Amino acid sequence: MKPSEAGCSPLPAGDPPAAPLFVGTAGWGLPRSSQHRFATAEPLAAHLQRYAQHLSAVEINSSFYRPHQRTTYERWAAATPPAFRFCAKLPRSITHTARLKDTEPLLQAFLGQAAGLGDRLGCLLVQLPPSLALDRPVTDAFFRSLRHLHGEGGVAVEPRHASWFTPEGNALLAHWRAARVLADPVLHDPGRAPGGWPGLVYCRLHGSPRVYYSAYDGALIGALAARLQAATHEAGSVWCIFDNTASGAATDNALDLHGALGA
Repeated sequence: MKPSEAGCSPLPAGDPPAAPLFVGTAGWGLPRSSQHRFATAEPLAAHLQRYAQHLSAVEINSSFYRPHQRTTYERWAAATPPAFRFCAKLPRSITHTARLKDTEPLLQAFLGQAAGLGDRLGCLLVQLPPSLALDRPVTDAFFRSLRHLHGEGGVAVEPRHASWFTPEGNALLAHWRAARVLADPVLHDPGRAPGGWPGLVYCRLHGSPRVYYSAYDGALIGALAARLQAATHEAGSVWCIFDNTASGAATDNALDLHGALGA
């Protein structure tokens, strides 16, 4: 369901216990306009430490652009509380340069680095270029390698080519236990709802109408909170990441959503 259309119905009695719900932003920068909302007992704490005291997850986008030492990931993990989770974005060398072909050595290097997060690594994000159409042999080989190296760990895929938003694309992702990201703005009509493996729901809100800039209003945040809470009774893990970071709107949106969920 598109975030702007989010809503929910009362849950029937006897529903399973709620799954973990993680809310955060793409990166943990603290915009000047939002820093007062991160007041802590340690005002000089590093940004990640302050961030992790108020939000439950973060998406590491820098890993898309450049590698990080395993010790860097270890340091990030040590700066966060036990229940906090990271989603690490696969490098563009895998998704955009190699376009998923013959990537096992690249995957092995990346996952060896990200393993420094230990049990704080909650999910991997595979964002595909808009021009990358679904190629069954290539995709099967990629996921075979990924599952060999990553076991049953969480995987969210954000495709942008229309060929992924088909019954074939949905079935392929489900087979490899990979969720299709619910992204806003919606690029293709089937993308109004999550797809692929139903055990993981992963929302990425890029800002609308101006991508990466526009903030989401309070009415949408409230409706989104209700829909996410319902999703925790339908999936094993639920994530919502705000990527409208260019204007700093992501931080306030994530904090408002976190507050709405707590309420």
